[in-house]
Amino acid sequence: VQLQASGGGLVQPGGSLRLSCAASGSIVRINSMDWYRQAPGKQRELVATVSRVGSTDYADSVKGRFIISRDNVKNTMYLQMNKLIPEDTAVYYCHAEIRSSSWSDYWGQGTQVTVSS
Repeated sequence: VQLQASGGGLVQPGGSLRLSCAASGSIVRINSMDWYRQAPGKQRELVATVSRVGSTDYADSVKGRFIISRDNVKNTMYLQMNKLIPEDTAVYYCHAEIRSSSWSDYWGQGTQVTVSS
């Protein structure tokens, strides 16, 4: 089982980016899926979570700007990031609880998001 994150890049303040995280391999079921981020010199923090049935939760710092969603047919999660600010600059990691032969936590490789003028 692998998680592949994509969609990062350089964007100006006020701009938007859409991250994707695709799960592949021998997957029986995926429970919650999450986006984390880690800025230089800071701890990794939870950004947003989406349950299998679509319930969502967000860090206060991104509420009203970011939207997390998932497609259970494609085993893919998305993070639509709007009104980006320099403080959103970080490496973004996806995470999921996946049942293959057993339940395990999986992490994507990270995608860099840089918000700068």
